[in-house]
Amino acid sequence: MLQSTQKRFLALVTIIAALGGFLFGFDMAVVSGIIEPVKNQFSLSAASEGWFVSSALLGCIAGVAFSGSLSDAIGRKKVLFLAAILFLISAIGFSFSQQYTLLISFRVLAGMAVGVASNISPLYISEIAPARNRGALVTFYQLAITIGILVAYLSNYFIQLSISQNSSSLLAGYFPGEAWRLMFFVSAIPATLFLFLLLVVPESPRWLMKQGRESASLSVLSKIHDPEEANKELLSIQKITASNNSGKIHLTKKPMATILILVMALTALSQFSGINGVIFYGPTILHSAGIVTQDALLYQVMLGAANMLFTLIAIWKVDSWGRRPLYIYGSLFAGIALALTGLCFAFDIKGYILLSCMMLFLLFFAFSLGPLKFVLATEFFPTEVRGKALSICILTMWGADWLVNLLFPVLRENLGIAATFFLFAFFCLVSFYIAKKYLPETKGKSLEEIGQSILTHR
Repeated sequence: MLQSTQKRFLALVTIIAALGGFLFGFDMAVVSGIIEPVKNQFSLSAASEGWFVSSALLGCIAGVAFSGSLSDAIGRKKVLFLAAILFLISAIGFSFSQQYTLLISFRVLAGMAVGVASNISPLYISEIAPARNRGALVTFYQLAITIGILVAYLSNYFIQLSISQNSSSLLAGYFPGEAWRLMFFVSAIPATLFLFLLLVVPESPRWLMKQGRESASLSVLSKIHDPEEANKELLSIQKITASNNSGKIHLTKKPMATILILVMALTALSQFSGINGVIFYGPTILHSAGIVTQDALLYQVMLGAANMLFTLIAIWKVDSWGRRPLYIYGSLFAGIALALTGLCFAFDIKGYILLSCMMLFLLFFAFSLGPLKFVLATEFFPTEVRGKALSICILTMWGADWLVNLLFPVLRENLGIAATFFLFAFFCLVSFYIAKKYLPETKGKSLEEIGQSILTHR
């Protein structure tokens, strides 16, 4: 059993690494409150609106593309530092940019920061977490994302409320007539905190072992395990590392290629559920249902709170119920909830009934499709290829996100909002089918045991 000092250290390191997830959530969700004012100020068309939102996702793709290989070369911790620096620069640059092209440039930079964090933060947590609660700790990263989303919603709401009630308030004075700049600037605070707190975070013990630094790896393991368990974990990592080094592992050949395709498919489908359409375009969706802007922002705060609270179910149950049942039932009922939301729009049902259907979707997404894609992507691959494989999976996630957010305004205008939600529901049902037929269970196993099982049995 872990001693209290080791528990506190593990909790501290997990929280700091998960700050990357908080900034991921904040930077992605804060856009929901600035789409309308930026659209009006710069006279954006539906296509330009989609480009403004989706440009950050191109940055995410770039961030993921280089961060996996970079973390394999220089370590997980140094790449997390890079993410923190990118978050800080983009927050300040976007807030003070006066030209639309510069706004897009800093949105791309913010996206790069999110891409790096979305790749390396869960990877780092999975490599430092004990097997018995690894699922919960990696899911904590998803919780941090939802907290970031909620804080962005709250920040947007209170800034808008303060300025609307008192146009001469202190908040209004920072960016006169452009409250949306202040909404984005707020992210500089957690970015600065993330940058300095990373100083106390150790390097991943598995990356250290991969570099042949056994004593450094044992030193880190001793901070999160009792002495006997730390030595046992070290021997396990040594054994698998030596085994993997004796024969090159290829992601393009079976069995790794099969499992990579599975995780990529589930990752893409989780985003095709339309979750980021709901997050990014929440006020716009609610406004289309006849809800005024200020009420729409308040409703979105409620959606953000539900998303955060429901993620606690995954943290609570992922290591006892397992990944497979949560994924299967969560994707099925998420699809049903999206279909109900589509029916609300089709039959012009508004208010709390519509809000309840959207919350129901968030409930099932938050304990299945949302966090488990990170858990699966960090568990299924041996240390030798984990960084590269995770990069591919997260790259798939951002590619799917980019398509959803680029096309959402176009789908909304041409198919209608109801049909768009029915389409999202269909993708959830496809995810249910694939998970039920192909997804193996990994709870309670060490990363080395999972990797070895896949290499020898699949």
